[in-house]
Order: sequence, then C-alpha cells, then structure tokens
Amino acid sequence: MRSKLYIDGKWVAPVNGGFETVTNPATEEVVQEIAAATEADVDLAVKAARRAFDKDGWPKRSGAERAKFLRAIAQGIRDRQDEIATLEVINNGKPLPEANWDIGDAAGCFDYYAGLAEQLDRCGTENIDLPDGRFTSKAVKEPIGVAGAIIPWNYPLLMAAWKVAPALAAGCTVVLKPAEVTSLTSLQLAAIADDVGLPAGVLNVVTGAGSVAGQAIIDHKGVDKLAFTGSGPVGSKIMAAAARDIKRVSLELGGKSPFVVFDDADIEQAVEWIMFGIFWNQGQVCSATSRVLVQEGLYPQLLARLVEETRRIRIGNGMDEGVLLGPLVSRRQHEQVIAAIDAARAAGATVACGGGRPEGFDKGYYLQPTVLTDVPLDSAAWVEEIFGPVVCVRPFKTEEEAVALANDSRFGLAAAVMSRDDVRAERVAAAFRAGIVWINCSQPTFTEAPWGGYKESGIGRELGRWGLDNYLETKQITRYTSDAPWGWYIK
Repeated sequence: MRSKLYIDGKWVAPVNGGFETVTNPATEEVVQEIAAATEADVDLAVKAARRAFDKDGWPKRSGAERAKFLRAIAQGIRDRQDEIATLEVINNGKPLPEANWDIGDAAGCFDYYAGLAEQLDRCGTENIDLPDGRFTSKAVKEPIGVAGAIIPWNYPLLMAAWKVAPALAAGCTVVLKPAEVTSLTSLQLAAIADDVGLPAGVLNVVTGAGSVAGQAIIDHKGVDKLAFTGSGPVGSKIMAAAARDIKRVSLELGGKSPFVVFDDADIEQAVEWIMFGIFWNQGQVCSATSRVLVQEGLYPQLLARLVEETRRIRIGNGMDEGVLLGPLVSRRQHEQVIAAIDAARAAGATVACGGGRPEGFDKGYYLQPTVLTDVPLDSAAWVEEIFGPVVCVRPFKTEEEAVALANDSRFGLAAAVMSRDDVRAERVAAAFRAGIVWINCSQPTFTEAPWGGYKESGIGRELGRWGLDNYLETKQITRYTSDAPWGWYIK
C-alpha cells in the first residue's frame, strides 16, 4: 500500500509532514497511514499539471499516443485486479464480488476512453458550411487544461476512472483528490500510471481532507476545470467558488430516486430489482432507488416478499464468501444512517424489518438492511438522501399519482419503472424528471451511456462521449480565402 503523495511523477512526503489513519470498516482497525496534503502540496501538484499541459506537450500528443497510455493503465489495473479489489474491500467495506466488478469496470473505462481519444484524431475537427463562399470555417475540439477531480468514497477507483480517463483522453492534465477515508486504490492508480511511464505531471494524486486539500484545488487559480462527485451542499460551495475564476464545472450530486412498480409486474423480479436498487454497495449509491412506489393491488404481497428476502441477506466482512452486505464505510456514516432511521420512527414511519446493528457484530460499522413503511411524505426519510441500506415503500393508486410522487423531489438523478406493459413503461419513463431512467431494472450502468441528473442532482454528464466533452473546449477557426480585397475601409 502506498502512503505518500504522487506529484510530478514522484512519491513525495507532504510538505508539512501530516499523515492520517485509514480504518477497515469491518474491524475498526487501522490498516495504513497516508499523507494529509495541505495547500502547499496542492500548489506543487497544480504547478506540475500546469507545466505538463502548457510546456511538456501532453495536449499536443495525438489521441492515438494518449490512447496507448490509457490502454496500458487499463491493463495495469487488470494485472493487479485481485490486489486492488482486496484493498477496496479493506478500505470501503463492500463485498469482494462487488469490488471485483468495480475494478473490472474501471479498467474498461480506460479502454473505452482510449478509443475516444483515437477518434479525436479523426473527428476532433468539424468543417462548417458558411453562406459566404469567401470564407471557410471549422470547429476544433481542444482540452480545457488542468482538471481538478474530487471523488467520493462509495466507488473509490471507479469514480477516479470516470474522471481521470476522459480527462487524459481529451488531453487535460489532472490533480486527483480521493475521499480521505478511501484513498488506497487511487494511490494504486498513481502507481500504475507511474509504471506505464505516464509523463510526469500528467496525473497527480493528493490525499487528505476535503476541507483542506479539496478546498485548495477548488480555489487554485491554476485549475481550469473542476469535476466533483459528492453531496449537494459541497457541490453548491464548489459552484460558488468556481464562479470567482469562471472555472468550468461538472457536478454529479445526490439523489432520492423513485422506483415505480405497477401491479402487472412480476413480483419476484420486482423484489430482486428493488433490493439491487437499494442494498447494492450497502445503499451507499447516489442513484439508489430508495423511494419505492407500489401499485396498491400488488403492495401487500410485494411488501411481504421484500421483507422476507431482505431478512435473508447475509451480512458480514466483505472478504467472507457469500456476504452480500458489508459494513458502512465509516463510523460517521454509520451514525448518520442510524440517526436517519431513528428520525423516521419519530416522524411516524414503521420499521418493517432491520433498523439497527445486526446481532453478533459488536465491532465494525454494520447495519441491518432496513425497510420503512408509512413514511410521511414531508419527513426527512422520504425527502432526503440517507445513503445507506434503507428503503421507503408506499402504495399508490393511479399512474398519474405515481408520476407525481416520483417527481416530487428536488433531486432528479435517476428513476425506475417496472411493468409488463411496454407502452405504459415508456410513457412513465418519459414523464420522469430524471437524467437516468431504468425500465424493468435498477442501477445497471454502462460506460457508453450518459450519467448525470436533473435539478439539484448535478450539472453536466459523465460517461460516454458526454464524459469526454466535459474536458473539451470548442474553438472556431475562420479563414478568408478570397484574393479580392475586403474593401471596407480601403477601396
């Protein structure tokens, strides 16, 4: 495990010598100490990225050249997949099969953007038809510059890949700040980049507190672009700070996503997808479909099956075989989710199952998967993101009621609908005010498709070609081609 900062192609100790501990959420044991960067370290990292962009020629390389590095990084991740997945479990708490899935997706993300980098060589310039034949004009896509990427703790390496891969493909250089509680696999990404010979300064990784290292990235005048995934309040502060220098910003923020199940749905498939939509990654998913609306004809039977299957989920250390629900990421997160459940009870909600620490788990940040019913529509449990394995379930009568309840949120990241009636499913999908909509499923995510939300769930889109566009500017170049004088002032 790496512990130092990766700046300008070197592993360096923090300027002020600060370190912080990394804890295994399954055991509450300290597993590592890592550097705690301050403003001075961030300044060095940004200057390194600035030089690599302005002077050392990273954006001047062809897309094909950049693609070679991206594919080498992808292969490096695959070569170390078992090691990195284990680190992810130790650091984040998720079950090992989930971690392996995430690490494989991260490698695939670098491969995908390698292909888009190559396409920039062919499609990065677009000729424009003009009404005046004396001129030609073209639009050229160029990298924005130095990108500051600040990522969350729920998908540590995958969220790094979602930002680093398209940024490097576009020709940007990057200063990456992982979440302070889950930095280990981002440091492994830096080690892989170093091993494949990525030029110094192109990727820099600074660990430390968001309020210190993250804020220093946000405020640094040498940063041209900020890419952030995390909470809405922090995203709002980033927007305000970015306004001072008119930095480019993309934000992927929270959600309180609905899942509408009509009474013609297959009950077993509905229960499976409801559980996958809220219990995957311990419910620590921004797009988790945590508000489930079930048509009243199916509601009693579905609720009974959901409670039955939820109680059967095996809880434990993510390294143990068969475990499907690991601990929450930290003591703080565990306390916040417990507090949210207690507040829901106080507001009048019924805990149909779960709601507390499972028996036999005196250590570790474990929580039973929880189903809440009778949740008041104005209560925090229904309105606010809990970010844990907690789902709110309520009945509805009509399609119009379901759509109105689904859209009655300041968030608009994701939504799901389940019905055997394809026409109705498409109609409801079109009515949702959300950036990501699933029909007869919940949560499958593909690198090729856009990811992002409406309303307070963010600005911009990640993944697919939209993710590459996050890191590109468009330049117009117009040429006067006629031999005839312009003749406005000089006749």
